[in-house]
Amino acid sequence: MQQSTGPLSASERRDALLLVRSSLEHFIANGRMLTPAKPFTGGLALPCGAFVSLHTRAGDLRGCIGHMQNEGPLGDLLLELAVAAGTRDSRFPAVTKHELPELVYEVSVLTPMVPADPADVVPGVHGLYIRRGHRSGVLLPQVATEWGWDREEFLAHTCHKAGLAADAWKQPGTEVLSFTAQVVSEEPESPSGPA
Repeated sequence: MQQSTGPLSASERRDALLLVRSSLEHFIANGRMLTPAKPFTGGLALPCGAFVSLHTRAGDLRGCIGHMQNEGPLGDLLLELAVAAGTRDSRFPAVTKHELPELVYEVSVLTPMVPADPADVVPGVHGLYIRRGHRSGVLLPQVATEWGWDREEFLAHTCHKAGLAADAWKQPGTEVLSFTAQVVSEEPESPSGPA
């Protein structure tokens, strides 16, 4: 999935994908973070939130980690998230050297979150962050499209990810926030589980 609206130009989208791939491969080969050769510029210098998702070539999710907000350059965050998605997603064992050639990388650059009226949520356009008390869950915009969810299904699945009842989004005291994302991936994947 390639959504072109967002802070990254066409060349920066290619650079972002190369950056996340290089970051994880460097970490697995050397045991340390990749250091950029020069400061990031353009869209990669902006303080944006982001997610990095890893999939197998068969389309199975292999790792996904992100930060909703970021104060430093996007490029620095992508370096960290690539390693985290490959080595610290608690749902999966760490990626091995032998798996690296089979991974497909996806970067989602996020807009700031804003309070949302559930009636205004558009699946495939908005991502959701739902919070109630100490529980919270997030689903990226592309997840609703990949799974064919309508608005209420998307809200319910985000609640489920937060460990809440499926209808918690209807209850007073539950915060529903939305955001959009510029999504860049190496190649299309098949859905295998919400990121």
